[in-house]
Amino acid sequence: MSVLTVSHVTHGFGARQILDDASFRLLKGEHVGLIGANGEGKSSFLNIITGKLMPDEGTVTWSNKVTVGYLDQHSVLTAGQTIRDVLRDAFKELFAIEEQMQAAYNEMTDCDEVRMNELLEQTGEWQELLEQRGFYEIDATIEKTAQGLGLVDIGLDRDVTELSGGQRTKVLLTKLLLEQPTILLLDEPTNYLDAEHIQWLQTYLQNYENAFILISHDMEFLNAVVNVIYHIEQAVLTRYTGNYDQFLAAYEVQRQQAIKAYERQQQEIERMEDFIARNKARVATRGMANSRAKRLEKMELLSKPKTHIKPSFGFKEGRTPSRYIIEATGLVLGYDEPLTRPVDVVIERGQKLAIRGVNGLGKTTLLKTLLGMQPAIEGTIERGEFLQIGYFAQEDTAQNTRTALEYIWDAYPAMTNAEVRAALARCGLTNEHITSQMRVLSGGENAKVRLCKLMQESYNVLVLDEPTNHLDVDAKEELKAALQAFKGTVIIVSHEPEFYESWVTDIWNVEDWTTKIV
Repeated sequence: MSVLTVSHVTHGFGARQILDDASFRLLKGEHVGLIGANGEGKSSFLNIITGKLMPDEGTVTWSNKVTVGYLDQHSVLTAGQTIRDVLRDAFKELFAIEEQMQAAYNEMTDCDEVRMNELLEQTGEWQELLEQRGFYEIDATIEKTAQGLGLVDIGLDRDVTELSGGQRTKVLLTKLLLEQPTILLLDEPTNYLDAEHIQWLQTYLQNYENAFILISHDMEFLNAVVNVIYHIEQAVLTRYTGNYDQFLAAYEVQRQQAIKAYERQQQEIERMEDFIARNKARVATRGMANSRAKRLEKMELLSKPKTHIKPSFGFKEGRTPSRYIIEATGLVLGYDEPLTRPVDVVIERGQKLAIRGVNGLGKTTLLKTLLGMQPAIEGTIERGEFLQIGYFAQEDTAQNTRTALEYIWDAYPAMTNAEVRAALARCGLTNEHITSQMRVLSGGENAKVRLCKLMQESYNVLVLDEPTNHLDVDAKEELKAALQAFKGTVIIVSHEPEFYESWVTDIWNVEDWTTKIV
């Protein structure tokens, strides 16, 4: 049974085609992975099926009585609420029924017999519904799910304005799971999750009885939870049965078949054109030449399979700095209250350091404190000499209205228009990306522009806060190679051990420093 049917949908932004005659069916209980390179239109597809975007052509049809829960890349929380408030909002329909039931009980104190019987029947139905939906176990349900994603350790009575980006994502994801929609739409849910919470979500989705559509660049996670792949490439949406590894095998077979078919046709066209050129002037063979020319005109030409544009990253190395890059003594991280006990840390020239640990324990705070972007609660920090530091923030500002071209050009006005465009193109960005505002680019496209900016100057220290968030597989591999090749010091915060474990020299776990219970 199909719970969602997308028929012949076409959509684009200006000259940029996102989907071309795309059709899609989501069957009951299917676990779908929606994949494609950065900027191919995955998030746009989810926005179309949820009605946030209207397609240029085609239809989107949901079956009756389905409820849809959507966690996107840009979900936000309302200031002033606690985590518990947000999670209880998942049950707001049940709380509304309870209010109606209490109002009915109040009305029973002063009504006639006919109205009393009506109210008794109605409250009985409401009571049964609340019991079926687990209304009287809501707090226990909230605690259980919140525990799975690490929110209990943060504190359910904590104001959401105090949370880190990763913690906010956990709250929204927990609320979504508590709502138990019949269809889950998840746009990169693992981006801000720690390893143990990714494992919890993985188990949850493996056992999820309803259907879901998942966008993720975490191939290991995709492999574990999906049984159908939809692949977007060059505005074409294609369905494959199986997990990500099975998709890769099938995709490569199809690609090689398409390349061979195109090459065979090109060889046939060359032979026919050669025959026509040699024989059209000869009276004896002119008829055969004309016949082949007509066949050539009617031939349906195959398109050459396009090669996906892969980014090319590389960082310029600055002058040699002093031996010690940073030395900190008795360092206590935090804002209004300490996040860590006092620690002594030293970072030396050429060191490649990964910082890991669950969200909210101060990884980003550590980077900003070491760089002098915010003060430590206690302790002293000595920075070395001749430092040239390049910093990549976890997220761009939400309202960055500059185009990608302007973003680079404003920072490096001496560059020509052609040089800026060439630099962005090397990072895998097309002309449509280059002329789009930063705030409307996908997370991966936005990250590539900001990496491009980092590549225009020489550094001897690179500090990167979750640089792989939103990046597709090719971009991650290229970034890994560029950081391996960089001769300077690298300090990276990442929740993806498979990205950094093969090349870093040291790993710090902030869980070893925290004053909190982990």
